Amino acid sequence: MPNGLLMRLPTETQHENWRCHSSILSHPETFVTFRTSPALKKIKPDFGSLHRSLSAIMKACFLLLCIFIQDLQLLGQITKDPDILVILADDLGYSDLGAYGSEIKTPNLDALAKNGLRFTNFYNTARCWPTRASILTGYYPQQIRRDTLKTKSGGMRGKRPSWAPLAPALLKKAGYRSYHIGKWHLDSKPIATGFDRSYYLKDQSRFFSPTTHYLDDQKLSPVKRGTAFYATTELANRTIEFLKEHETKHSDSPFFTYLAFAAPHFPLHALPKDIAKYENTYTSGWNSIREARYQRMSELGFPKVDLSPVLPKLGPPYHFPDQLKILGAGEVNRPLPWKKLSKEQKTFQSRKMAIHAAMIDRMDQEIGRIIDHLKKRDRFDNTLIIFLSDNGASAEIMVRGDGHDPAAPLGSAATYPCLGPGWSTTANTPFKKHKTWTHEGGISTPLIAHWPRGFDAKNKFRHTPTHVIDLLPTFLEIAKIKKRNSIVTSPGKSLLPVFKEDQKDLHQDLWWSHEGHNAILKDSWKAVSSFKEPWELYHLSKDRSETNNLAKKHPKKLKSLIALWNKSANQFIADSKK
Repeated sequence: MPNGLLMRLPTETQHENWRCHSSILSHPETFVTFRTSPALKKIKPDFGSLHRSLSAIMKACFLLLCIFIQDLQLLGQITKDPDILVILADDLGYSDLGAYGSEIKTPNLDALAKNGLRFTNFYNTARCWPTRASILTGYYPQQIRRDTLKTKSGGMRGKRPSWAPLAPALLKKAGYRSYHIGKWHLDSKPIATGFDRSYYLKDQSRFFSPTTHYLDDQKLSPVKRGTAFYATTELANRTIEFLKEHETKHSDSPFFTYLAFAAPHFPLHALPKDIAKYENTYTSGWNSIREARYQRMSELGFPKVDLSPVLPKLGPPYHFPDQLKILGAGEVNRPLPWKKLSKEQKTFQSRKMAIHAAMIDRMDQEIGRIIDHLKKRDRFDNTLIIFLSDNGASAEIMVRGDGHDPAAPLGSAATYPCLGPGWSTTANTPFKKHKTWTHEGGISTPLIAHWPRGFDAKNKFRHTPTHVIDLLPTFLEIAKIKKRNSIVTSPGKSLLPVFKEDQKDLHQDLWWSHEGHNAILKDSWKAVSSFKEPWELYHLSKDRSETNNLAKKHPKKLKSLIALWNKSANQFIADSKK
């Protein structure tokens, strides 16, 4: 009898085993032999039942094999080093996302927040280039020669010291490949500083026809006006292109992708179909929109914070009277009560905010395309996604690039509108002041963290005071890089413990300085001063909106904080000289 498969057949007899050759699967009537007693010679085997039984067993075995293979694949994904995707918006206000109280449609970012974490006390450096330096190095910008110390005649905006390499150079040691897409605003160029691929959009004045952009540090031809090019969409296209290449050539390696959108930074340029969504949304004015956002934040579960008073005399940080005239009679450079604006001003201002909203809406749509791509390639669950803004919304008003044509549709390539202080006050709800200032409106940013395989928390808030200097230490810990070889210790702290739960003592203090605006935060006490103005003192746990200045009531507390600010400033100047 040949070796084969021993099966029990479904016959009338329960006591006899029939030995069958394995090829019975294809021809059972040919290869079955019987070993029976004389009493059973008249029993006719049921080959149809036999074939069905074997088929069912083979299907079950195949199913078990598939489950086993899937388990092996899942185990590989769990043990594989996570991917990292940093998405940076430009001049996006604290309340400009749906998940942070906005009326702007941001379903993709809202979904990340719903299935991840929202940080309520995350801070930036108050300006574009210093924040980017801190994100990619883990240092305060003044330590690494990326911002000045105006009130102390120290620091500089120059080349980083060799002891402060960017994230890609450090992550490469752990096998990461790094990709840069979008705005740069750092010294040198992306490939030269460690990125493996880069699409660098240097021209920040033309969303439809940039004149200066680079691929892998090599300059590209200018984009002609009138094409289908739109910067936000192009950045998403390049991101997906780089990720596809990564999966084709380097699928076993983790990636670090740094996507720096230019939106919604001025000029306010948006696609007509996106603007149309918000055509009538802002005709009620900035006062009512601000109140509505404040109410939604409360409904969403944000900590109770008083709505800061509007500062009607505070305008743009830089005054360009000739450029203000170019923009026409509809422009307003102060956050005046909406009811006091003329009909022309109301029309112009509501249109500007519609464009701002359209830019954010489009950014969210493009983020959705990137998320879909990660899901299709089974990389979404093991990718840490961080979304934030480089500073608060901007009160700036100016005209650059190709100028401003008042006769052209507002938001088109021929125009150059800026958000201005009326709407930036709304975008920074519930805080006061704007980009460049170190009051809460300038330095507070939404931060969303999403990583299904990294933490279990969903739709939760984190209230720990955290800062952009904390991002790189987080990435290094994820990559299992335990020590940085640097002569200066990074002040940043890993956020991994915060992902699990709020931390009481993550930082002893946090420090700021930009263009003479200074601040320091310690134990919920914040000392802050605008350029050439007296220091103020606020107890943020009770007064996050900075409405009750306690400088006169607690002079010793203020004095100790100012001394601490100066001590750190002097140390950072010393660091920058190493």
